[in-house]
Amino acid sequence: MAAAEALDRADDAVDALLESGRRPGDVLVLTVGAAHPWQEHELSFGEEGYWAQLADGGDVFYADAATTRTLRRDVVVLVVNDNHSERVAAAARKALERAAKLLVVCGETATVAPLFA
Repeated sequence: MAAAEALDRADDAVDALLESGRRPGDVLVLTVGAAHPWQEHELSFGEEGYWAQLADGGDVFYADAATTRTLRRDVVVLVVNDNHSERVAAAARKALERAAKLLVVCGETATVAPLFA
């Protein structure tokens, strides 16, 4: 699975979560590799406004899995769009801590499966 496919699968997962009744503010999308295009879009308006959206909690929030900021939502979608095992392992640990109820992981099975074995 290429990085772009992992992003596409994550977008599909977010859509399914919202269609199943989850509130947008309950969902956090974390990327291990390159930023999600929506995160890049939101950051283009400035860091202050970007992080204010997290505090507002009204929409799905997109961030880098390696961020040191405090992030926690009911549902975390982890996009494994990088294959560096140390970075992926660290991101998986953080994602588990940040997901209050549900963790969805999107990425290559060969990369992801050993993390949860």
